[in-house]
Amino acid sequence: MGLFDFLKTKKNTASIAKERLRIIVAQERSSRGAPDYLPLLQRELLEVIRKYVSVDVDAVKVDLAKDGDHDVLDISVCLPDARESAA
Repeated sequence: MGLFDFLKTKKNTASIAKERLRIIVAQERSSRGAPDYLPLLQRELLEVIRKYVSVDVDAVKVDLAKDGDHDVLDISVCLPDARESAA
């Protein structure tokens, strides 16, 4: 490591920060129009699923999507592998 290594060009941190900001803004825009009941619905679904299967908090995703003129409730549940729960 040389004395002047700090003068070498580094990754463009501005472009990395800009890309991260785009992701955050996109997430905020998508959740802005979401109904207030979605987080509660997600928690309640998680409680019901946990009665039967041991899953993480992140295993249940509830989203509202547009399909033309209709709103579609998209519920995704990531269940553990049957071999993992039997072990």
